[in-house]
Amino acid sequence: MTTSSAVDFDLVELFLEELRLCKVQEGERIAVLNAGTEWTDYVQALLKAAHRLGAQAFNVNVQRDQSLQTGVQGRHPFTGHDLLLDMLKRCDMVIDLVGLLFSREQLEMQKAGVRVLRIMEPPHVLRAMFPTPELAKRVERAREILIPARHMHITSRYGTDITYELGQYPVMSEYGFTDEPGRWDNFPSGFVFTQATDGAVNGTVVLRAGDILTAFKRYLQSDVVLTVERGSVTKIEGSGMDADLLRTYMAGFDDNRAYAISHIGWGLNDAARWYHFEATRHLHQEHVMNALSFYGNVLFSLGPNVELGGDNDTACHMDIPMRGCSLTLDGVEIVRDGDVVHPELSEKGAVNPPRTSLSNWPR
Repeated sequence: MTTSSAVDFDLVELFLEELRLCKVQEGERIAVLNAGTEWTDYVQALLKAAHRLGAQAFNVNVQRDQSLQTGVQGRHPFTGHDLLLDMLKRCDMVIDLVGLLFSREQLEMQKAGVRVLRIMEPPHVLRAMFPTPELAKRVERAREILIPARHMHITSRYGTDITYELGQYPVMSEYGFTDEPGRWDNFPSGFVFTQATDGAVNGTVVLRAGDILTAFKRYLQSDVVLTVERGSVTKIEGSGMDADLLRTYMAGFDDNRAYAISHIGWGLNDAARWYHFEATRHLHQEHVMNALSFYGNVLFSLGPNVELGGDNDTACHMDIPMRGCSLTLDGVEIVRDGDVVHPELSEKGAVNPPRTSLSNWPR
């Protein structure tokens, strides 16, 4: 991002609308976190937008440890700064431009009632996927449907066949703004997810070309077969580079908890596009919210689960949005071949409906 101190007034207007969705009120205390010279244009625009709403907004800046490995989760420049944490816990809202997810510090802020908003995408993605009340309603309805479910079954015509027993962990929703005390969200987003009961995931996951390894911001080019037993990946098979890449990367953390099955859910944002890494010319800037949110993806994940109240804080996290899957809850069909078919969730409400179905696509 640019390091210019000039305020981008288009960004101010964009963030003003986002902060209104977050119910920022006059007199609230808003902290904007960034590291070094990262996102300085966002900092200035966010402060300006918050001040226009009458909030007491300020910037907290720290230096990032450049030695941290790419893809490491829950380790960030605020680790160990308890004085800063105490101050942030007294705020009404924290805007995270650093990356606090899966960290003790973020959880403590949420427990204190702080609204936390993560922003990590460039302006063109923020605008294209800007959240709406309709999206929030759709995602929250999906959350209501998922909460009582006790059995999730995911299949695909390529060989995926895996079951999740549910009920131990809460259900979380992301729709792009944080409007309640203690809520965390990602601007932008649009999906729902939970975690299986400990040890209660079994089956096979077949990753196919076009599925996404978000840690690398790349599409798989070859099949990878994951064997899952009692909640952990016990085997990674495949003859192409993708299987070797996944095996080697995960082994590099030297942590058996990296192979634990983490959250599972599905995408509901009809403005997100699965092909964004190929289409954009700003790959070095763009992050992964298109991938996580696109309508009808099944979001398979490995690694930490502290976000949902678990105790796995491994630094290795791998989100893998999968296309062309079918998902049922207690026998009720939610997603079929990459399309959301549940009657209460299938109204997309978009000018350009998503084209995520693989029903008629050769592969």
